[in-house]
Amino acid sequence: MTKLGKPITQRQLRVGEMIKQALGMIFIRDEAKLPNLDTKNITVTEVRMSPDLKVAKAFVLPLEGKNANEVVEKLKEFSYLIRKVLSKKIVMKFLPKILFVKDESFEYAEKIENLIKQTYKQGIK
Repeated sequence: MTKLGKPITQRQLRVGEMIKQALGMIFIRDEAKLPNLDTKNITVTEVRMSPDLKVAKAFVLPLEGKNANEVVEKLKEFSYLIRKVLSKKIVMKFLPKILFVKDESFEYAEKIENLIKQTYKQGIK
């Protein structure tokens, strides 16, 4: 896991995991009170930190993947509210800016799995 030749540090991984868990709890408990959005159905799959720990890229996906793009847009729009709640949960010198991104890893994995199944079925015939 390198980006431009720089390995990801233990500190980035640790802080990313801490933010991931805190965001998960905020969403499960619906503490951010986002208008027109049920955060209990949102899964935080990964949080990647920038090397200076000032930007966190949170990969999120609603359960069953329904309306994923709309949910991500709402989270982007109200990220300041989520950050405000997060500031009460995590003690850091600088609380990172949170960028929400739709997690497409499950779709990619499903696509690969289907290709493998197709290849397997063609090989048997």
